[in-house]
Amino acid sequence: MKKVEAIIRKSKFDEVKKALHQIEVNFFSYWDVTGVGNEKQGHVYRGISYSTSDIQRRYLVIVVSDDFLEKTVNVLLETAGTGNVGDGKIFVSDVIEAYRIRTKESGSAGIN
Repeated sequence: MKKVEAIIRKSKFDEVKKALHQIEVNFFSYWDVTGVGNEKQGHVYRGISYSTSDIQRRYLVIVVSDDFLEKTVNVLLETAGTGNVGDGKIFVSDVIEAYRIRTKESGSAGIN
């Protein structure tokens, strides 16, 4: 099993969620987060300069079986990207075990 963590633009979340459901990734968690990225330019609005170093993003955590990893990452790459600075990051790590509390199932059965 793998844990996929993705930091994406909030504006792309609905599109990403729909695409994940289409490949049958139906359960994941997400949070609104603020991060500091590589983009250092400021924006001027009505004569007032605003820093864009603190960036509002959405953080997704998705645990999938090994055979869903490639599909999941590809969906994130295809739907979350705009081609501009600040599109986000994807991190993949191993999950040693997963349990479903209600049924006490473990392994892949615990996440499906």
